[in-house]
Formats: sequence, structure tokens, C-alpha cells
Amino acid sequence: MNIGEIARRAGVSRSTVSYVLSGKRSVSEGTRQRIQSVIDELDYRPNASARALKEGRTRTLGLVIPPASQRLTDMQLGFVASVVEAAARHDLDVLLSPSGGDHDRSFERIVTGRRVDGVVLMEIRLADDRVTRLTKAGLPFVTIGRTAEPHGMSWIDIDYAGLIARCVQHLADLGHRHVALVNRSAELVAAGYGPSHRALTGFRAAAVERGLTGVEVCSGDDTASGEACMEQLLATHPEVTAVATINEAALPGMQRALTGAGLSVPRDFSVAGVAAQHWAEDFRPPLTAADVPMVEMGAEAVSLLLEIIAAPGAVPRHRLYSPPISLRSSTGPVRAR
Repeated sequence: MNIGEIARRAGVSRSTVSYVLSGKRSVSEGTRQRIQSVIDELDYRPNASARALKEGRTRTLGLVIPPASQRLTDMQLGFVASVVEAAARHDLDVLLSPSGGDHDRSFERIVTGRRVDGVVLMEIRLADDRVTRLTKAGLPFVTIGRTAEPHGMSWIDIDYAGLIARCVQHLADLGHRHVALVNRSAELVAAGYGPSHRALTGFRAAAVERGLTGVEVCSGDDTASGEACMEQLLATHPEVTAVATINEAALPGMQRALTGAGLSVPRDFSVAGVAAQHWAEDFRPPLTAADVPMVEMGAEAVSLLLEIIAAPGAVPRHRLYSPPISLRSSTGPVRAR
């Protein structure tokens, strides 16, 4: 069923039907009622384009992701999936757009092309030009993560500082005196990546509070990098007996390096961190960790964005997630060496 059939049955032109559907022009009440009767009789449902025209919106949300040249981590993919699923529940489409490097033009098209009603922005830096650009353009947006000064913007984030501090406190309670933080890549830290810097802040504060010796290392987001990072850590800091990490993608490599060094977890070495639940449960033995609620966070990001789209002048809202540390089997009392 299409507009042409409705027009034929109602005895009007296609353009008149379009005016009734879009509400862009006035139509006499008698004509409108006649067209509406045909629509009801035929149980006509406007397609997405017609609904968007009538509402003055695209019914599409933008989701800005890391550059396509970089392999997304499972956590990043989890956030993408959760945003797409949450949008679908509101009968909305999602337009994915990479940003950074050669992809800045794609992001700019999102901002200026009127292709979306609002944007969910991922992987936030402490000083993020994309946030500045969206604010200047007046396009509604919500961030997963937050800048150093997130006032006046809506965001959701993980309390990386608090959670890593709690991991360190847990390790200290088990008697560990020499602990390391396995962070994300050195490139991300240098670029001001928010989670990396906040994890550092929490790690340093907890180490000072408990009088621990802390070592800070970086790893790429893959198994090989995690293995190389842990091998170097064990070689250069043999006194370290435990690590806390926010780099879940490096966990399989870290485990491989510990096994290769003849160290049993948690008898000889303890590991804790912040990770997606399936990463934590796939670690052997299962990882003591704060499980990131990706599905809930993605849904809340979409909900916040829809609030802003519906009421642009509303007071910005945010939520800082601090899930509990699930005490599994990867941490134990320090063993005398």
C-alpha cells in the first residue's frame, strides 16, 4: 500500500495526501477526514521517511566510534551493540561514524549534514575536540565517558579511579606490597584518554594511602601486547606480586605470560581489574573484577539523548557507575618468595 493508492481512493492528489501525513500544509477538515478514513480502512503505516518528515526529525541517532582502522575491543563492541539495541526499542536507526585521523570528515558530516537527531559519543578524552564541536553546533549529544570539565553536558561513565583504587585496597588487604597497574596503550595515555588517566589517579592514591610500591605499565589492546607487557614487567620488576588492570583485551596475553613464567594464579600472583563480565569469567581462574554493565549503560545513554532531543533546554544529567568488585578466584594472599 502506498500514497498513490490512498490518493486514488480518497479522490485527491498524491501531494494532498502527503500534506496530511506531514502536516506541513493546511488541508480542509473535510478532505483531511476523508483521507484519514482511507488510511484507517487500509491500516496504512507510513514508512520511516514519511514519519520523519511529519515529526521534523530523522529518527536516526549517530554513534561516533573509534577509527575504523583500529580493532574495537569487546567492551567497545558491547557499547555499540547496547546503543543499537536500545535505539531499536524506540524504533530508531543508528548511523555509525568513526572519528579521528582520516575520519574527521565523517564526523563533520554527522555534525553538519542533518542526518541524525542526536549523537552518542564514545571513547572520551580529557580535552576532546569532538565535544567542543558538538556543543558549538548545538546538536544534542551524550557521551560514554567524560572530559576533565564535564559541566553543562550529559554523560555516563565508569568510576575508573574509584574502582582501581578498590582493587588496590583489596590486594593490599591480602598482603601485597608491590603492585602494578596495567593500563591501556601508551598512545591513549598520551592522548589524554579519560579512563586511563582516571585509573592512574586511583592507582596512585591507593598505593600512597596503603604505603605500597606501585609500578605503572601500558599495553596495547590485544593478546600479544598483553603477553609482552607482562613478560617485561616480570623481568624488570620481579618483586611485583599483583596487578590491577583496565585493559581487558590484554588479559589473555597476561595470563599466557604468567603461565610461561611458571607462576600460578592466585598462588604465586594475583590479578584484579575492571572488565566486561565475560572477560572476567573467561580468565583462568575467574577474575576478581568490577563488571562493566555495558547493556545498562548503552540503554541509559540512549535514554538521556532522547530526553535532550525532546527538551533541548533541560538540565544536563549524568551518572557515574561504580559496580561492586566481584571476588572471584584470581586474587589470594601474597606468597613469600
